[in-house]
Amino acid sequence: MANFVLVAGARLGSWAWDDVVPHLRTAGHGVHPLTLSGLAEKQGVPAGQQTHVQDIVDEVERRDLRDVILVGHSYSGVPSGQAAGRIGDRLAHLVFLDSSIPADGEPFVSAWPDGGATVRASIAENGGFWPVAPAAHFEGHGLTDEQIARIVGRSTPHPGTTLTEPAMLGRPLGDLPATYIKCTLGDPEPSDDVAKLLTSECWRLMEMDTGHWPMFSQPRELARILLDVAGVGPSARAC
Repeated sequence: MANFVLVAGARLGSWAWDDVVPHLRTAGHGVHPLTLSGLAEKQGVPAGQQTHVQDIVDEVERRDLRDVILVGHSYSGVPSGQAAGRIGDRLAHLVFLDSSIPADGEPFVSAWPDGGATVRASIAENGGFWPVAPAAHFEGHGLTDEQIARIVGRSTPHPGTTLTEPAMLGRPLGDLPATYIKCTLGDPEPSDDVAKLLTSECWRLMEMDTGHWPMFSQPRELARILLDVAGVGPSARAC
């Protein structure tokens, strides 16, 4: 039995995994969707990027989880990639779900085309938070109007310092057993930093023909891929 720790991207909470969790539990695995500090039901809790890293580490250690499949979506690939190196042999596999990846000494926003200037300005104009995205932000990602309304309606402003503080890697990402899941709708190729890591024998690439929020658009297919990672499917592998 694996233990899935699921961490959704910016502005989202554990609720984002509601359509995925039943498929994983039915297969007999432990499933632990996690809300990071400052978001959803944890709004008001002060948070920087290292707070989010510690949130993940604390979840694993508090529950004494072993054989952990750690899944980081979008922004949460950054704290998940750091936490994976800190939980030692509790980690079975790391999954980056159409996510950013941490670079030592660099903040999440550094990978943006303008170096993060637009995001930093938005955070400054909104009291230190990255505001909730409008419905138009989610168009073209294979989502229904109902799914978009659900995402927008339940999203919360994201603590800005988590996006602007630098990552601190304790272990090279290329040494970790990892799968990168690329959502190819509208953006078919992995970024250059991901492509470089995919040359590691510890990494593999899987693709989904959907947009950036597959836990909503294709939850059953996403669960199937995650079960494959856990070793249920024939193509699963670890480093």
